[in-house]
Amino acid sequence: MRKVTGIRSAFGLAIAVLMMTAASAQQPTRIRGEIEKTDGTTLQVKDRRGATVNVKLADDARVSALVKASLADIKNDTFVGVAGMPRPDGSIEAFSIHIFLPAQRGVVPDRHGPWDARPGSTMTNAYVESKVEAKDGESLTVKYKDGEAKIAVTPATVITAVAVGDKSELKPGTAVIVMGGDKQPDGSVIAKTLYVGRGIVPAM
Repeated sequence: MRKVTGIRSAFGLAIAVLMMTAASAQQPTRIRGEIEKTDGTTLQVKDRRGATVNVKLADDARVSALVKASLADIKNDTFVGVAGMPRPDGSIEAFSIHIFLPAQRGVVPDRHGPWDARPGSTMTNAYVESKVEAKDGESLTVKYKDGEAKIAVTPATVITAVAVGDKSELKPGTAVIVMGGDKQPDGSVIAKTLYVGRGIVPAM
C-alpha cells in the first residue's frame, strides 16, 4: 500500500512539474539588447547579459519605435507606460516613461503590475490626471482601471514617445526590445511585438 501511495505521490509531483514547465513556456519572453546580425526574418540579438539570442519574426510581427521625448510632452490625460521602482511611501520613482500612440488607447490595457527591467520594478500603464512640480523634478498622478499611483519623475528618468515603426528598422546596431515572443525548444524566440530605439537605447 505504501508503495502504491509513493508511486501516486511521485506521479503527482511529475505532473505538477510538467504543468509548471508548460506554464513557464507559455509566458511571453522579453529580450532587451542590440541587433548584431540579420538574415531574412531572423535577427541575432545580443542581450544585456551578453548572450546571443536568435529571434525569428512572426509573419504578423508588429514593430514600433521609441523616440526621444520630454516631460513637456506629457499632458493631462496622456496615456503613458511607467517603468519604475516602488518607494517606501507607496509612490513610484520612474526610470522610464513612454508615451503611447493615440491608437494604443483602449488597446493596450491600463494596469499596474510587476516588471522585469530591474529587480523589483513595476510597470504602470495609466492616464495622467495631474502634474505637480516637485523638489527634484515633477510628480504625476496617474489612474488606471483598478487604482491610481503617484509617479516621481527625476532628472534621470528617460522619457520617450512611441512612434510607428517598420521592419526595415531592424538592422545591425539598433537597440531593440522584444516585448512579446514565444520561446522555442531550440532556444530561439519567435517575436510578435518589438520596439526599436530610434537613435536611443530604450530604458524600459
